[in-house]
Amino acid sequence: MSEQAVPPSSDAPPTPPGAPAPPAAGVQPPPPAESEQRSGGGKKKLLSVVGAIAAFAVVAGLKFGLGSLRNSDEAAEAKVGDCIAELSATNLGEKETKVDGAEVVACTDSKAVYNVVGRVDGQTEAQASSGEACDQYFKEGDDGYVFSSIKPGSTGYLLCLTKRS
Repeated sequence: MSEQAVPPSSDAPPTPPGAPAPPAAGVQPPPPAESEQRSGGGKKKLLSVVGAIAAFAVVAGLKFGLGSLRNSDEAAEAKVGDCIAELSATNLGEKETKVDGAEVVACTDSKAVYNVVGRVDGQTEAQASSGEACDQYFKEGDDGYVFSSIKPGSTGYLLCLTKRS
């Protein structure tokens, strides 16, 4: 038994090869494929993922980025008995050196170079330059160092340091 196709009516133009056949008269065409119906859904999903990533980035920035700007002075909470890592120094003269900052580390850490033997708050730049406020914390024979963190025109703190033995 052989199958035969009914030729299209002579009123309709011929269908090119490989193209879907036009629907018969009175027959509803099938609904569009799901991918066509949900093309907007994919965009919504992508936008929600991008939004979640952006929200995470903002939270991380607030926690880590702006938090460090708020308190960029790592030694601001240093107290007597703490230890400080090696200071990256720039020599400003015979007795004064500028450092980029101090890092408080555990005294058992191999990076610990200085002991904090005293702390003096409310100091001006002039008072810090004299270093006299720390004299009371240094014992005879100590190699004493003064670390200061003072904003220009304001007051700040001094850390009185000795080299760890």
